[in-house]
Amino acid sequence: MRLRSLLVLLASGLAALFVVLNWRVFASPAHLNLLLTSAEVPVGVMMLMLFALALLVLWIIVGRWQGTLLVEFRRQAQELQAQRLLAENAEASRFTELGALIREEVAKLRTELQDTEHSIAATLAEMDDRLRKPGQGI
Repeated sequence: MRLRSLLVLLASGLAALFVVLNWRVFASPAHLNLLLTSAEVPVGVMMLMLFALALLVLWIIVGRWQGTLLVEFRRQAQELQAQRLLAENAEASRFTELGALIREEVAKLRTELQDTEHSIAATLAEMDDRLRKPGQGI
């Protein structure tokens, strides 16, 4: 358990122990003015009911706030996933383009190499012909 949870449990336990030990005082009736009327009710019980109502309202507020945060976190997670997917697709596209560019360059180099090979072969053949024919020098 986290420290905060332990503190809440400890405070709740102490408050409950306080109420149990002083129940006679809490349950003793008193004359209360309720703005429009007055009544003889136990002050402690009235205070406990008001405290319980305040806790209920706080619990509802925190629950709604937590729900709103969860919805926001889910929305952000979906946006992050969409952005991640876009980035991965863009990266894959770049790799595809790079592969195509490399293949194109290799094809050009092969063509240039073949052209150079043919040129060298033609030059060597011409030089061989010149050397084999008597009377023609280089």
